[in-house]
Amino acid sequence: MKLLNNPLPRLLMAFFAVLLASPAGAFDLDSDKPITVSADSARLDDGKGIATYTGAVELVQGETRLTAERVVLYRSVEGLNRIEATGSPARYQQPVTNGEGETDAKAKNITWSAPDKQLTFEREAVIEQNGNVFRGDIIHYDTEQRVVTAEGVEDTGSGPSRVEMVIQPRSGNIRDGSGN
Repeated sequence: MKLLNNPLPRLLMAFFAVLLASPAGAFDLDSDKPITVSADSARLDDGKGIATYTGAVELVQGETRLTAERVVLYRSVEGLNRIEATGSPARYQQPVTNGEGETDAKAKNITWSAPDKQLTFEREAVIEQNGNVFRGDIIHYDTEQRVVTAEGVEDTGSGPSRVEMVIQPRSGNIRDGSGN
């Protein structure tokens, strides 16, 4: 994995991590709220602990929502430990804990790993929260340490893509277009 060594991108990453720190940590297996899944079709392999849902899949726990074309849930004796979602794009939404806004993330692949306490957004990943935007080919979010790591696409001959971030000014500092 490429790591950002330039101090400015790391500073911006830290700023964005603070933005993402507002949401509760993804799906909460310790929650008393159940995870509900609806889809056009489902296949459960109880022996392997794998449930595959296809067709307009919606996975909801409280106010956290994941929608995708296909979702695979992996269970072990400890319970649900991994969620893999694919779509064009798959979408993850969660309100921020202070009730002001929502984290809205989209990518072709979204993976949640309970043991790693990590959300991974891959392929055309975009995370938006209150007007702030973060784009990259791969975005990892450590829900426990609240650290965001992002990568661009590898160089395919036309140059590597880059990670992009748009940070909105604080509401008290917004100026009109005339500079006033």
